[in-house]
Amino acid sequence: MPTGSLHIDLEAIAANWRALDGRSAASCETGACVKADAYGLGVAQVAPRLFKAGCRAFFVATAQEGLELRRVLGPEPRIYVFYGHMVGDTATIERADLVPMLCSIEQIARQLEALPKKPFGLQLDTGMNRLGLKMADWAAVAELALRARPVLIMSHLASADDPDSDQSAAQLKRFHEMTDGVSVPRSLAATGGTLLGSPYHFDMTRPGIGLYGGLPYAAAEPVVSLDLPVITCFDVPAGEPVGYNATWTAKSDTRIATVAGGYADGLHRALSPGVEVMAGPVPCPVVGRVSMDLLTVDIGHLDRDPETLRVLDPHRGVDHLAEAAGSIGYEMLTSLGARYRRSYRDGTS
Repeated sequence: MPTGSLHIDLEAIAANWRALDGRSAASCETGACVKADAYGLGVAQVAPRLFKAGCRAFFVATAQEGLELRRVLGPEPRIYVFYGHMVGDTATIERADLVPMLCSIEQIARQLEALPKKPFGLQLDTGMNRLGLKMADWAAVAELALRARPVLIMSHLASADDPDSDQSAAQLKRFHEMTDGVSVPRSLAATGGTLLGSPYHFDMTRPGIGLYGGLPYAAAEPVVSLDLPVITCFDVPAGEPVGYNATWTAKSDTRIATVAGGYADGLHRALSPGVEVMAGPVPCPVVGRVSMDLLTVDIGHLDRDPETLRVLDPHRGVDHLAEAAGSIGYEMLTSLGARYRRSYRDGTS
């Protein structure tokens, strides 16, 4: 038996895409970020459902991800690659008809020399200091790069998940300074930027985490649930420790369930203090340390031993779990382990 059952609602993903699409004007295209295997949920299943929903622009991190996505979706959609045109990528970019989002002078030179007739985009650094041409570099190469007719110019907001941050407005101002008057489609907003409103939308938005039920899109439909099988249950008397290094000791006689799932399955070791899992409608605390393959759960208050315990559900999503681990929803999603049996709800099948 697998360590758990991960249920992924493709209809919810499609609904979230449509809702975020509705946040911008009809003239603004809504893409979808499906990098890292659609945030760990399976790009071979997620991307076709988004395509059926109407998405025609997809964003991945690497050229290899782009090639795999092209095999899934066929020739119609445009696939953008955030890493741009790296050394060794030329054949893959050409073969899969990808759009590298060039982020340096070296990448621009590589693209124009190796694939001079192929589409490309440009990334500008407006203050995140991660990827993209800085103001001085852009001033030096803008004329040459624009003459080659890029299909998209983008930047990325560093603090869009915090609507009270001044950084987004500063980056918006810089993006205008770098691109106003340029007759190329522009994109600045991912999920957070989409929620900040129309000044951030430009010609394309490219939501990611919001599609998969994560913050900052608090109105998102929940996408994932996770059930773990109980391996065994046993009584523990008061004063007995449970788990590695005896970090938890029973204060009174209780009963413990040992559950199949651990940090090898994306349930981080930092979850150990305080997180709860569900036996039907009843919360049960995880006790002792999360180990590689096992959780131990206090079920002394239940009237019967459960067969499974639920870790993720519509009321306790990835951000709830991430908060307990001192992490973020992105990390929890992309960490969900390969040992889970995955099932998908797709109402179009």
